[in-house]
Amino acid sequence: MSVTHPLGSDVRERADALGRQDPELAEILLAERHRQATTLQLCAAENFASPAVLAALASPLANKYAEGYPGARHHGGCAYADAAERLAVDRAKALFGAEHANVQPHSGSSAVLAAYAALLRPGDTVLALGLPHGGHLTHGSPANFSGRWFDFVGYGVDAETGLVDHDQVRALARSHRPKAIVCGSIAYPRHLDHAFFREVADEVGAYLIADAAHTVGLVAGGAAPSPVPYADIVCATTHKVLRGPRGGMILCGAGLAERVDRAVFPFSQAGAQMNAVAAKAVAFHEAAAPAFAAYARQVVANARVLAGALAAEGLAVTTGGTDTHLITADPAPLGVDGREARGRLAAAGTVLDCCALPHGGARGLRLGTAALTTQGMGEAEMRTVAELLGRVLRGETPVARARAEAEELARAFAPYP
Repeated sequence: MSVTHPLGSDVRERADALGRQDPELAEILLAERHRQATTLQLCAAENFASPAVLAALASPLANKYAEGYPGARHHGGCAYADAAERLAVDRAKALFGAEHANVQPHSGSSAVLAAYAALLRPGDTVLALGLPHGGHLTHGSPANFSGRWFDFVGYGVDAETGLVDHDQVRALARSHRPKAIVCGSIAYPRHLDHAFFREVADEVGAYLIADAAHTVGLVAGGAAPSPVPYADIVCATTHKVLRGPRGGMILCGAGLAERVDRAVFPFSQAGAQMNAVAAKAVAFHEAAAPAFAAYARQVVANARVLAGALAAEGLAVTTGGTDTHLITADPAPLGVDGREARGRLAAAGTVLDCCALPHGGARGLRLGTAALTTQGMGEAEMRTVAELLGRVLRGETPVARARAEAEELARAFAPYP
């Protein structure tokens, strides 16, 4: 049974109003809605927000400028904006067992920037997962602020197992004495050992920053271990598995609360998007319900089945499986590289991403099960999806036929029926 619900009459009324006012843009939005409803959404960073989250995003709070924090704004008329933000903060703290929460960051990258600003100075050394091994742009890419402002040292994963090389982490920490250690990844399918990273950070006198953008929704649902008891600062997104609006948040202890808040405002951004803050409050409320815990467990169950089925189709699944919603796989055994595979699958109605593979510079595929699970799909559908992907990559099924099969499955589990 689908976790999403039909869009209400108010949403249809707004769509009608947009169609009358700006038919050109309305046509684009309708086309995007059709794309989402007729293709299989396997992007690990995406999900379907509930109609209640979408309603908050389209609320009158979109009109409100609210620089600062509740009770200390730089604009008048913020009483209800304050109430919405306090509700979001209280719900985030309760959901994740954190002493402090900042819900204003516009994105996960904004949250990471604020964490660095709170703890570091330009030129400080930071130890993080290397980009070829699944690190994020904010973990030291030379094209990103992180790589320009800080001295990043990258740790990696074991060549055979694909698991984080703990011996290397400890050795690099001892030799480089970083000011901060980052644990987190955009393409690591296994649980990270937060206690280990805390131990190493304490040994070398470093702060520990957990980038839980991909796993925080599983943490909320009790399907993944929480970094909150171990990390000095936890950065996260509010979309992905958490199923809220696109945005970021920061969790930390009371001792760092003021530094974190000042790193968000006024250091790295000005007014919060109050409609997004309200939508985050809705998402935290939804994630605290028993139904969300069942959803999170199903996300992981689906991912494990999908990983096993992809391996049976001949793909080389990194680490041999997954603990999370995320799977990375190399399609090379089927005679196709990651970029070509993504293109073939996109034409066949299955939407997913490329990712770096840990060794050799090859590109693989990154898949996630959060969106399909929100639509109500289970293990049987995961086997169907894997079998379809295998046929497409082996060239056994014409693209048009595969596209029709993907659409038939997607329509059977409409995200917004």
